[in-house]
Formats: sequence, C-alpha cells, structure tokens
Amino acid sequence: MATSKIQKLESVFDIKVDAKQFYDVYCNKTHHVAKACPDKVQSVEIHQGEWGTEKSIISWNFVYDGKACVGKEIVEEIDKENNKMSFRVLEADLLKQHYKSFKFILHVVPKKEGGSKVHWTLEYEKMNDNTPDPHTLMHLLLESSKDVEAYIISQG
Repeated sequence: MATSKIQKLESVFDIKVDAKQFYDVYCNKTHHVAKACPDKVQSVEIHQGEWGTEKSIISWNFVYDGKACVGKEIVEEIDKENNKMSFRVLEADLLKQHYKSFKFILHVVPKKEGGSKVHWTLEYEKMNDNTPDPHTLMHLLLESSKDVEAYIISQG
C-alpha cells in the first residue's frame, strides 16, 4: 500500500534570456510553447478563462515517452511580480495511470550577471509504491524549456 503523501522532484538550470520574457511565455502566451517545440507539444488551448489568469483551464496535446498524450490543467496560482506560477493537472493519461494528483510549479529568477535561473518543481502523489518517479516527464519539461529559450532568442 502506498503512503499517501506529496512528493517532489525539482530541477534548476540557467538560461540566457530575461526572466520576465521566459515567464511571460508560460504565463501569458502559453500557446507559444507549441510554436517553440512542435516536436514535443502539438497544441496548447485555453478552455476557460483567459491567458495569464488564475483558474484558467488549459489543454495540452504533447508527446510523452513516444506516445501522443492529452492533459488538462488549471492555473492555480500566478505571482507575476516574482515570475512564479503553478498548474494543477485535472485530467491526463499521466494521472489515470500513475498519480492521484500532479502539479507543475515554475519559478524564474533573474541573475545579476544576465540571464535567469529556471526552477521547475513537480509535486505528485503516487497511486502506489510501484509507481515510478516522473523523471522522464521532468526531462521533457527541461527539453521544452530549452526550446522555449531558443524560441525567445529567435524572436529577437
């Protein structure tokens, strides 16, 4: 029997672009993620609310572990001043198969010497003890983040 507790997986890495620019793509222009990495994310659509607002519901069509997947998330918290936000998964193949709950937290911090530090946190509750930690999902998130960085640079 699984212990019913929230677990975390975190990753921090540097990017060359401004923190506000990077955060703006995920917060206010989330649909641009599909433009930045079309091989990983085919579409991002808003179903309820508006881009950049709490309680908005967003769906993602993406490729995960070689399979086409769909996920629906609600934007739980937005802190524009500190470039921080969180998405809670409402529906997804990921949830049905492995997790009772799942949340993505993004925090982008400007660096004094230029560029930014991106901090992704995955908070999740496993269905059972045999459920793997979401390392491959974190890898997909990191690759997509690097694609978003390249997209911002290409936009000048």
